[in-house]
Amino acid sequence: MEELLLAWYDANGRDLPWRRTRDPYAILVSEVMLQQTQVARVEARYLAWLERWPTVESLAAAPAADVIREWQGLGYNRRALSLQRAAQRIVELGWPDDPTDLPGVGPYTAAALRRFAHDEKVLPVDVNVARVLRRTHASFSPAAAHALMDLGATLCLARVARCGECPLAPVCPSRGARDEPLRKQGPFEGSSRQRRAQTLRLVAERARAADTLDPEAVRSLARDGLVVVEGGLVALPA
Repeated sequence: MEELLLAWYDANGRDLPWRRTRDPYAILVSEVMLQQTQVARVEARYLAWLERWPTVESLAAAPAADVIREWQGLGYNRRALSLQRAAQRIVELGWPDDPTDLPGVGPYTAAALRRFAHDEKVLPVDVNVARVLRRTHASFSPAAAHALMDLGATLCLARVARCGECPLAPVCPSRGARDEPLRKQGPFEGSSRQRRAQTLRLVAERARAADTLDPEAVRSLARDGLVVVEGGLVALPA
């Protein structure tokens, strides 16, 4: 089954910029950006980020306000500060043996770093890979990591799998299967997420009087370290 998958990937694999490097910093940036953001939105932002901060040292030394502004539009802005804190930890102490020691790095991101930056024999399992493994009832080597990700992202979809185009269909025991729909996240319109995003966007433009902003959003952003409130003004951290 892996042979079929790799042959398909050779012809159909996605050409993504973070797949052209072994630089652990660049791969960390891509993996953090991709945690909750679609690939199409990440590609250009990843390249712009590395143009602005090409090394872990340059990101570690950047003003937090600049890091937050650069992240605008990717969502879940706490990731920007976690990424910078990880960079600062690496500059101070070096890359840890266990990547989960870095802020914002969980088991999947750690496995991705180990595989794609250091060529370790581990298979990173994201939601797409997990779906392919579950449906095929097969095991794959770490060499198939990118192929599994692409199959799960483009053909072995959760709700309507494109089995007619799948290279594994002839030997897949779950051909034609569909997953039960997951509970949908609440609507963005009018949510606290939207109010936080709107408030942070305003403060990223310039410091604002606290009494002109959504107080609940300001409190939430301040708890996450994304804004500071001082003297009646709300601003990005220095």
